[in-house]
Amino acid sequence: MPEGPEIRRAADSLMLAMSNLPLTLTWFAFPHLKQWETVLIGQTIDKIEARGKALLTWFSNGQVLYSHNQLYGVWRIVKAGETPVTKRDLRVRLENQNAAILLYSASEISILSAEEVAAHPFLLRIGPDALDPLLKVDTVLERLISKRFSGRQLGALLLDQSFIAGLGNYLRVEILWQARLLAHHRPRDLNEEQQRLLCQAILDIPRLSYATRGQPGAKDHHGATFRFRAFHRAGKACERCGHAIEKTTFSGRPFYWCPGCQW
Repeated sequence: MPEGPEIRRAADSLMLAMSNLPLTLTWFAFPHLKQWETVLIGQTIDKIEARGKALLTWFSNGQVLYSHNQLYGVWRIVKAGETPVTKRDLRVRLENQNAAILLYSASEISILSAEEVAAHPFLLRIGPDALDPLLKVDTVLERLISKRFSGRQLGALLLDQSFIAGLGNYLRVEILWQARLLAHHRPRDLNEEQQRLLCQAILDIPRLSYATRGQPGAKDHHGATFRFRAFHRAGKACERCGHAIEKTTFSGRPFYWCPGCQW
Protein backbone atom coordinates (compact mmCIF):
# COMPACT_ATOMS: atom_id res chain seq x y z
CA MET A 1 0.00 0.00 0.00
CA PRO A 2 1.35 3.48 -0.85
CA GLU A 3 2.31 5.49 2.20
CA GLY A 4 2.06 9.21 2.89
CA PRO A 5 5.03 10.34 0.77
CA GLU A 6 3.84 8.41 -2.30
CA ILE A 7 0.29 9.71 -1.92
CA ARG A 8 1.53 13.29 -1.52
CA ARG A 9 3.69 12.99 -4.65
CA ALA A 10 0.73 11.50 -6.52
CA ALA A 11 -1.38 14.51 -5.47
CA ASP A 12 1.34 16.84 -6.77
CA SER A 13 1.46 15.04 -10.14
CA LEU A 14 -2.32 14.97 -10.51
CA MET A 15 -2.57 18.68 -9.76
CA LEU A 16 0.17 19.48 -12.28
CA ALA A 17 -1.67 17.50 -14.96
CA MET A 18 -4.89 19.42 -14.36
CA SER A 19 -3.07 22.76 -14.73
CA ASN A 20 -6.06 24.81 -13.51
CA LEU A 21 -7.84 24.21 -16.83
CA PRO A 22 -11.64 23.75 -16.87
CA LEU A 23 -12.92 20.19 -16.89
CA THR A 24 -14.31 19.06 -20.24
CA LEU A 25 -15.37 15.57 -19.12
CA THR A 26 -16.22 14.03 -15.77
CA TRP A 27 -17.29 10.42 -15.30
CA PHE A 28 -18.05 8.31 -12.24
CA ALA A 29 -18.67 4.57 -12.15
CA PHE A 30 -20.81 4.57 -9.02
CA PRO A 31 -24.52 5.42 -9.52
CA HIS A 32 -24.68 7.73 -6.49
CA LEU A 33 -22.03 9.97 -8.08
CA LYS A 34 -23.58 10.21 -11.56
CA GLN A 35 -25.46 13.38 -10.63
CA TRP A 36 -22.16 15.23 -10.38
CA GLU A 37 -20.95 14.50 -13.90
CA THR A 38 -22.67 17.50 -15.51
CA VAL A 39 -22.30 19.74 -12.44
CA LEU A 40 -18.50 19.55 -12.58
CA ILE A 41 -18.13 20.29 -16.29
CA GLY A 42 -16.44 23.69 -16.67
CA GLN A 43 -15.13 23.70 -13.10
CA THR A 44 -11.42 23.81 -12.37
CA ILE A 45 -9.52 21.85 -9.74
CA ASP A 46 -8.22 24.31 -7.16
CA LYS A 47 -6.07 21.87 -5.21
CA ILE A 48 -5.52 18.18 -4.56
CA GLU A 49 -4.71 17.57 -0.93
CA ALA A 50 -3.36 14.48 0.81
CA ARG A 51 -4.70 13.74 4.29
CA GLY A 52 -2.80 10.71 5.50
CA LYS A 53 -3.66 8.10 2.87
CA ALA A 54 -6.77 9.88 1.56
CA LEU A 55 -6.96 12.43 -1.26
CA LEU A 56 -9.21 15.48 -1.35
CA THR A 57 -9.77 17.04 -4.78
CA TRP A 58 -11.22 20.55 -4.37
CA PHE A 59 -13.28 21.94 -7.24
CA SER A 60 -13.88 25.61 -7.96
CA ASN A 61 -17.61 25.28 -7.14
CA GLY A 62 -16.77 24.27 -3.56
CA GLN A 63 -17.39 20.53 -3.96
CA VAL A 64 -14.73 18.05 -2.88
CA LEU A 65 -13.98 14.58 -4.25
CA TYR A 66 -12.95 12.34 -1.34
CA SER A 67 -11.08 9.16 -2.29
CA HIS A 68 -9.15 6.55 -0.35
CA ASN A 69 -7.12 4.06 -2.35
CA GLN A 70 -6.97 1.44 0.41
CA LEU A 71 -5.09 -1.65 -0.87
CA TYR A 72 -5.83 -1.60 -4.59
CA GLY A 73 -6.79 1.92 -5.68
CA VAL A 74 -4.43 3.80 -7.99
CA TRP A 75 -4.48 7.08 -9.92
CA ARG A 76 -3.13 7.34 -13.47
CA ILE A 77 -2.43 10.35 -15.70
CA VAL A 78 -3.03 10.04 -19.45
CA LYS A 79 -3.55 12.32 -22.44
CA ALA A 80 -7.05 13.71 -23.01
CA GLY A 81 -9.23 11.13 -24.73
CA GLU A 82 -6.86 8.25 -23.95
CA THR A 83 -8.10 5.12 -22.17
CA PRO A 84 -5.39 2.62 -21.20
CA VAL A 85 -5.94 -1.11 -21.60
CA THR A 86 -6.01 -2.57 -18.08
CA LYS A 87 -7.72 -5.23 -16.01
CA ARG A 88 -8.41 -2.65 -13.30
CA ASP A 89 -11.90 -1.19 -12.87
CA LEU A 90 -12.14 2.51 -13.71
CA ARG A 91 -13.96 4.45 -10.99
CA VAL A 92 -13.36 8.15 -11.82
CA ARG A 93 -12.30 10.11 -14.91
CA LEU A 94 -11.59 13.85 -14.71
CA GLU A 95 -10.43 15.39 -17.99
CA ASN A 96 -9.46 18.77 -19.40
CA GLN A 97 -8.33 19.71 -22.90
CA ASN A 98 -4.83 18.34 -22.34
CA ALA A 99 -4.94 15.47 -19.86
CA ALA A 100 -7.12 13.11 -17.86
CA ILE A 101 -6.64 11.72 -14.37
CA LEU A 102 -8.11 8.27 -13.80
CA LEU A 103 -8.84 6.51 -10.53
CA TYR A 104 -8.91 2.71 -10.69
CA SER A 105 -10.11 0.06 -8.23
CA ALA A 106 -10.82 2.33 -5.25
CA SER A 107 -14.06 1.75 -3.38
CA GLU A 108 -14.23 4.71 -0.98
CA ILE A 109 -15.25 7.63 -3.20
CA SER A 110 -17.70 10.44 -2.46
CA ILE A 111 -18.48 14.06 -3.33
CA LEU A 112 -18.64 16.29 -0.27
CA SER A 113 -19.16 19.89 0.71
CA ALA A 114 -16.49 21.68 2.74
CA GLU A 115 -18.67 21.21 5.82
CA GLU A 116 -18.96 17.48 5.16
CA VAL A 117 -15.18 17.25 4.76
CA ALA A 118 -14.76 18.84 8.18
CA ALA A 119 -17.13 16.26 9.68
CA HIS A 120 -15.93 13.20 7.75
CA PRO A 121 -15.47 10.25 10.17
CA PHE A 122 -12.15 9.08 8.70
CA LEU A 123 -10.66 12.56 8.57
CA LEU A 124 -11.76 13.22 12.15
CA ARG A 125 -10.25 9.92 13.30
CA ILE A 126 -6.76 10.32 11.85
CA GLY A 127 -3.97 12.15 13.60
CA PRO A 128 -1.88 15.02 12.24
CA ASP A 129 -0.18 14.33 8.92
CA ALA A 130 3.54 13.54 9.13
CA LEU A 131 4.11 15.68 6.03
CA ASP A 132 2.30 18.74 7.35
CA PRO A 133 5.08 21.38 7.48
CA LEU A 134 3.39 22.93 10.51
CA LEU A 135 3.70 19.73 12.54
CA LYS A 136 6.55 20.04 15.04
CA VAL A 137 8.47 17.62 17.24
CA ASP A 138 6.87 18.93 20.43
CA THR A 139 3.38 18.17 19.11
CA VAL A 140 4.40 14.63 18.14
CA LEU A 141 6.03 14.17 21.55
CA GLU A 142 2.89 15.35 23.33
CA ARG A 143 0.87 12.69 21.49
CA LEU A 144 3.53 10.00 22.01
CA ILE A 145 3.57 10.33 25.80
CA SER A 146 -0.18 10.87 26.15
CA LYS A 147 -2.24 8.34 28.07
CA ARG A 148 -3.88 7.30 24.80
CA PHE A 149 -0.66 6.21 23.06
CA SER A 150 2.14 5.80 25.63
CA GLY A 151 1.32 2.17 26.45
CA ARG A 152 1.28 0.97 22.84
CA GLN A 153 4.13 -1.03 21.31
CA LEU A 154 5.94 1.13 18.77
CA GLY A 155 5.69 -1.41 15.96
CA ALA A 156 1.90 -1.21 16.13
CA LEU A 157 1.63 2.46 17.08
CA LEU A 158 3.51 3.63 13.98
CA LEU A 159 0.92 1.92 11.76
CA ASP A 160 -2.01 3.52 13.58
CA GLN A 161 -3.31 6.44 11.51
CA SER A 162 -4.96 7.95 14.59
CA PHE A 163 -1.49 8.59 16.04
CA ILE A 164 0.28 10.15 13.04
CA ALA A 165 -1.31 9.92 9.61
CA GLY A 166 0.60 8.82 6.53
CA LEU A 167 2.96 6.32 8.14
CA GLY A 168 3.11 2.75 6.89
CA ASN A 169 5.28 -0.34 6.94
CA TYR A 170 8.48 0.83 5.27
CA LEU A 171 8.35 4.12 7.18
CA ARG A 172 7.95 2.43 10.58
CA VAL A 173 10.94 0.19 9.82
CA GLU A 174 13.12 3.13 8.83
CA ILE A 175 11.92 5.34 11.70
CA LEU A 176 12.74 2.70 14.30
CA TRP A 177 16.13 2.01 12.71
CA GLN A 178 16.92 5.73 12.73
CA ALA A 179 15.86 6.01 16.38
CA ARG A 180 17.75 2.77 17.34
CA LEU A 181 14.61 1.29 18.90
CA LEU A 182 12.86 -2.08 18.83
CA ALA A 183 9.30 -2.62 17.71
CA HIS A 184 8.12 -3.99 21.07
CA HIS A 185 9.18 -0.92 23.07
CA ARG A 186 6.47 1.35 24.45
CA PRO A 187 6.81 5.15 24.60
CA ARG A 188 6.43 5.20 28.38
CA ASP A 189 9.44 2.87 28.72
CA LEU A 190 11.78 5.25 26.86
CA ASN A 191 13.85 8.02 28.40
CA GLU A 192 13.31 11.64 27.31
CA GLU A 193 16.19 11.59 24.83
CA GLN A 194 14.88 8.43 23.16
CA GLN A 195 11.37 9.86 22.97
CA ARG A 196 12.56 13.06 21.32
CA LEU A 197 14.84 11.23 18.86
CA LEU A 198 11.91 9.01 17.89
CA CYS A 199 9.64 12.01 17.33
CA GLN A 200 12.28 13.69 15.21
CA ALA A 201 12.59 10.54 13.08
CA ILE A 202 8.79 10.38 12.73
CA LEU A 203 8.99 13.73 10.97
CA ASP A 204 12.36 13.48 9.21
CA ILE A 205 12.00 10.08 7.52
CA PRO A 206 8.64 10.66 5.75
CA ARG A 207 9.68 14.16 4.69
CA LEU A 208 12.98 12.95 3.26
CA SER A 209 11.15 10.15 1.44
CA TYR A 210 8.65 12.63 0.00
CA ALA A 211 11.40 14.98 -1.15
CA THR A 212 13.77 12.48 -2.71
CA ARG A 213 12.62 8.84 -2.96
CA GLY A 214 12.33 7.54 -6.52
CA GLN A 215 13.76 10.73 -7.97
CA PRO A 216 17.33 10.13 -9.23
CA GLY A 217 19.76 12.73 -7.99
CA ALA A 218 17.18 14.46 -5.79
CA LYS A 219 18.33 15.79 -2.42
CA ASP A 220 16.56 17.74 0.29
CA HIS A 221 17.65 21.17 1.49
CA HIS A 222 20.23 19.51 3.77
CA GLY A 223 21.77 17.61 0.84
CA ALA A 224 20.34 14.28 2.03
CA THR A 225 18.61 11.61 -0.05
CA PHE A 226 16.34 8.76 1.05
CA ARG A 227 17.37 5.13 0.87
CA PHE A 228 16.44 2.03 2.83
CA ARG A 229 18.70 1.34 5.80
CA ALA A 230 16.75 -1.71 7.03
CA PHE A 231 13.59 -2.29 4.98
CA HIS A 232 13.99 -5.21 2.52
CA ARG A 233 17.65 -5.60 3.58
CA ALA A 234 17.47 -8.92 5.45
CA GLY A 235 20.90 -10.57 5.58
CA LYS A 236 22.74 -7.43 4.49
CA ALA A 237 25.14 -5.57 6.74
CA CYS A 238 23.77 -2.68 8.76
CA GLU A 239 25.54 0.44 7.56
CA ARG A 240 25.71 1.74 11.12
CA CYS A 241 27.18 -1.25 12.98
CA GLY A 242 27.86 -3.98 10.42
CA HIS A 243 25.50 -6.56 11.96
CA ALA A 244 23.22 -8.46 9.58
CA ILE A 245 19.73 -7.02 9.24
CA GLU A 246 17.07 -9.52 10.31
CA LYS A 247 13.49 -10.02 9.17
CA THR A 248 10.51 -10.96 11.32
CA THR A 249 6.79 -10.18 11.48
CA PHE A 250 5.21 -7.54 13.69
CA SER A 251 1.50 -6.61 13.75
CA GLY A 252 0.98 -8.93 10.82
CA ARG A 253 3.42 -7.09 8.55
CA PRO A 254 7.03 -7.88 7.56
CA PHE A 255 9.46 -6.11 9.85
CA TYR A 256 13.21 -5.53 9.45
CA TRP A 257 15.64 -4.55 12.17
CA CYS A 258 19.26 -4.62 13.28
CA PRO A 259 20.00 -6.67 16.43
CA GLY A 260 23.37 -4.94 16.70
CA CYS A 261 22.24 -1.36 17.21
CA GLN A 262 18.50 -1.33 17.87
CA TRP A 263 17.69 -2.00 21.50
